[in-house]
Amino acid sequence: MRSEHSLKPVDLLPKEEACLVGRVWSRKAEGPCLVTVRGDRLYDLTAFGPTMSLLLERADLLDVVAGDALADLGSLADYLDGSAGELLAPIDLQAVKAAGVTFADSMLERVIEEQARGDASRAQEIRARLAPVIGDNLRGLVAGSQKAAEVKALLQEMGLWSQYLEVGIGPDAEIFTKSQVMSAVGCGAKVGIHPISQWNNPEPEVVLVLRADGTIVGATLGNDVNLRDVEGRSALLLGKAKDNNASCAIGPFIRLFDGAFSLSHVEELKVSLLVEGTDSFTMSGESHMAAISRKPADLAAQLRNRNHQYPDGAVLFLGTMFAPVKDRRAPGQGFTHEIGDRVEISTPSLGRLVNWVDRSDACPEWTFGTGALMKNLAQRRLF
Repeated sequence: MRSEHSLKPVDLLPKEEACLVGRVWSRKAEGPCLVTVRGDRLYDLTAFGPTMSLLLERADLLDVVAGDALADLGSLADYLDGSAGELLAPIDLQAVKAAGVTFADSMLERVIEEQARGDASRAQEIRARLAPVIGDNLRGLVAGSQKAAEVKALLQEMGLWSQYLEVGIGPDAEIFTKSQVMSAVGCGAKVGIHPISQWNNPEPEVVLVLRADGTIVGATLGNDVNLRDVEGRSALLLGKAKDNNASCAIGPFIRLFDGAFSLSHVEELKVSLLVEGTDSFTMSGESHMAAISRKPADLAAQLRNRNHQYPDGAVLFLGTMFAPVKDRRAPGQGFTHEIGDRVEISTPSLGRLVNWVDRSDACPEWTFGTGALMKNLAQRRLF
């Protein structure tokens, strides 16, 4: 399950003191354990769960995490080098959902994908034609507002309206299932690109963590790996573009909301992306959460309401404004992943999520699902 690459604790942890929870695979316990992080050591929270879904439902969550009677599971370094186990995605039974087209730049790029019909070679010409018209109209626009309705009417008159703009600035957000319960990979693992794709990219995002009743209890980082050519051929191929083996990475840890960190802090985060290839290619960029077209709380309310319930909780990717266009394989072709790329998504308040790219059919198969988790916990007398 692990990548051959190694990481150090200082590479991953937030730059400030934070209340963190996560999951590891413990070789000693022979199964997943819930943990909190203190300094560079991990402490066991499994007895208070024993799933992350159940742990986050506790009314005394912050007190439990701050408790002084937790068993020491070893150093974080021992899980990063594989000697004690490995980091897992910090969620388990939660639904994995995502909001699409929530930033002006990514709205424009989705329209370009649609116009290009998945052909990367056409993207540059289409971008040059559409950006001055659509891009200028979208910046600073609040989704669902009267101004958004006026822009919609204008773009319809110009023949430039798109299904992506409808969910980007219209009243209803795009909320879709990113991947299946238990399928997300954690920090240090490989992320998968479907072998049919020749035009794809990482999507660095902030991920909200919700209880069953919709209360937002924390945030983490995610990589919503995306196949631009597949979705560009048809929006009906969204599932194939988004939900593949190892195509969803979350981590490294969930930062819980407390007196020092809240949803208002999430709204001001700056998320950085760095891609480093074995071909010496480097690409970087930033997403400012302040530029989002819908408030995170509004997106969460469109996810979980009287029409949609998630009894085991849910996580929600909030979208990205960073759509990479730096040429890689040839002029005018834009960015696409190559095997072996190192992808780093970071923000000082949440830490750093690092993964390495491979083909989805070369990444380890997903075999440990909900049934396996229940069986493992029962064998360990935790359930």
